[in-house]
Amino acid sequence: MKIMAIGDEESKLLWDFFDKSYLEGIDLIISCGDLDPRYLSFLVTLSSVPVLYVHGNHDVKYERIPPEGCTCIEDQIFEYKGIRILGLGGSMRYKPGAHQYTEKQMRQRVKKLRFQLFRKRGFDVLVTHAPASRLNYGRDLPHQGFQVFRQLMEKYRPKYFLHGHVHMTYGRQHKRYDKYLDTHILNVYEKCIFEFEDEDPKSHLVFR
Repeated sequence: MKIMAIGDEESKLLWDFFDKSYLEGIDLIISCGDLDPRYLSFLVTLSSVPVLYVHGNHDVKYERIPPEGCTCIEDQIFEYKGIRILGLGGSMRYKPGAHQYTEKQMRQRVKKLRFQLFRKRGFDVLVTHAPASRLNYGRDLPHQGFQVFRQLMEKYRPKYFLHGHVHMTYGRQHKRYDKYLDTHILNVYEKCIFEFEDEDPKSHLVFR
């Protein structure tokens, strides 16, 4: 299954100079947050494939302008063609506002998923906005990652962890790809295309 993961910045290639042929072969689109909801609606209309999303810390407008035709996967394991996808949006809390959480609050969200995790026997893809603690993270509070995401990878060994939030414009020290135990970690800033079944995704990732 070919997946296009997106986050943080709308692709000019797709939105401003859209060529429908660019999305040929894409089976699923996953947003890791901080994107204009109209961009998601645009993609689901023209691609004719499902668009799943979690919220970023700047996605307060989603309450007024929800992405039409798209599926929010917050706090659930969404299954698509046999692939179990767990969604946990938001960032580390750094000021009052929606879609921000302390480590304790994120742990509480995960705790509420115990029955789903048991019933689904884990998950294959972790979709978040924020990174995991000490993995592709930023040193400032807003961009620090969550320790509980590391623990989810340690316990359930998902194949992929998709996140955004850490913009590549912040500096070259931030990686697009990393691996933790059995999990391939992708910073999907703007867009990233990969094959779910690929056993060596690092060699075949497409970021253009």
